[in-house]
Amino acid sequence: MHIQILTVGKLKERYLVDGIAEYVKRLGPYAKVQMIEVPDEKAPENMSTAEEQQVRVKEGERLLAKLAADVYVVALAIDGEMWTSEQLAGSLDKLATYGRSQVAFVIGGSLGLSSEVLRRADMRLSFGRMTLPHQLMRLVLVEQIYRAMRINRGEPYHK
Repeated sequence: MHIQILTVGKLKERYLVDGIAEYVKRLGPYAKVQMIEVPDEKAPENMSTAEEQQVRVKEGERLLAKLAADVYVVALAIDGEMWTSEQLAGSLDKLATYGRSQVAFVIGGSLGLSSEVLRRADMRLSFGRMTLPHQLMRLVLVEQIYRAMRINRGEPYHK
């Protein structure tokens, strides 16, 4: 399986970089994982709704430019479906079984994803109704992908 994790912004916090690197290393026997960052749009602190929309559109264009036509796209969105780890594992297993082994998980910037990216997505996945920093979401996502791979192989992993 080939998994892309496509994100907005550069990850700077050392603890997040180290944590993500550890899980990507652990995923080596299960999947090829590629982390792709696109630049975030510089924006003032107090933006109007229209300015926020413009930021999402510009970031969305950068994200869409990195997605191949045949990739299965999972958009991380607060209004998406909430799954258990086992459901994520089952979904990834089903995709691989039916020839959809190219999967991209897309994480937006601090303002979320543009409507264009959400339309391109094959599904929307939520990790809960609470807002999480998009930088932290990368670590949570890569850990859950690792957990899913272990589940699919019947290998033990903490509950």
